[in-house]
Amino acid sequence: MTRIAVLGTGANGGSIGADLTRAGLDVTFIEQWPEHVAAMREDGIRVEMPDADEVTAVRAFNLCDVATLRERFDVVLVLVKAYDTRWACELIKPLVADDGMVVGVQNGMTLETIADVMGADRALGAVIEVASNMFAPGLIHRDTPRSQSWFAVGGLTAEAQRKAVTAAGLLRHSGTVEISDDILSSKWMKLVANCTELVTSAVLDMTVHEAAEVPGMLDVMIEAGNEAVRTGLALGRRIRPVLGLTEADVADPEKVARALFDVVHDRYVIPGQQTTVLQDWIKGRRSEVHQINGHVVAEQTRLGGRAPVNERVVEAARRIEEHQIVAGPEVAELLLATAQ
Repeated sequence: MTRIAVLGTGANGGSIGADLTRAGLDVTFIEQWPEHVAAMREDGIRVEMPDADEVTAVRAFNLCDVATLRERFDVVLVLVKAYDTRWACELIKPLVADDGMVVGVQNGMTLETIADVMGADRALGAVIEVASNMFAPGLIHRDTPRSQSWFAVGGLTAEAQRKAVTAAGLLRHSGTVEISDDILSSKWMKLVANCTELVTSAVLDMTVHEAAEVPGMLDVMIEAGNEAVRTGLALGRRIRPVLGLTEADVADPEKVARALFDVVHDRYVIPGQQTTVLQDWIKGRRSEVHQINGHVVAEQTRLGGRAPVNERVVEAARRIEEHQIVAGPEVAELLLATAQ
């Protein structure tokens, strides 16, 4: 039987791992929150969804237990934060089968980092659209049930693309899956959506729905996405229809960010749903802003250009994380200044 490890079993990783376990697969959970591991060992993992409430017995290990494991994994699904990708891959590398694969089921452009550690033939990237949260150990609230969750997977080489078929088969236990023939471009399209919504709403201490209702903010959010589209094109990325969009939906580059905003807003986000960035701040954790809006800023700098809206978003997030300002509606003034 295929041996699977889920490295990072928080809200998304835990719910996906539970789906695979319930499908009868050999799944090992590896997690960095000790209380969460203890809760899962004691009572299993509980996933509450709009259409089901499931408790699943799982095999869970702490990060410090990895050095004690001996059997190698055929598939590792990485669901740690984007900024933790490199060390997480180095941690698990000795336990990956020679012909195995490591799949970054994450936000952010992490595939090339995974390939750098694991080798391109064993590295896969994934686009993920699953909305969930976890504030108590052992308990996940998943807002998008399996019927509404969406993934795309792919690799950088022909061998990795062959392995993508296996990865897609596994992830189909947790949602709809497509195999992308240009995963870097597909992931960039998700980066566009994330630039539009995640940090821009969190700095206001609001949900995406609420932030979009603040006068002027929707224009700021869409322009952050537009800057990401332009940056991707300058880097040679292609505009790809993801998240259920069609080719016609993304025919005009200047309308892609709005199309992505609308599809996420209408199909995948429910009122009151907190973005992953807002969840991080509520927990007192740093966010992935530098792997999202900050990535666009860094790439534009490397290209000799600028992404002024994303620069302002990153600066606002930095000041919030360094406790210079507090996330709230008044932060909108800092972002709206870019439109003046």
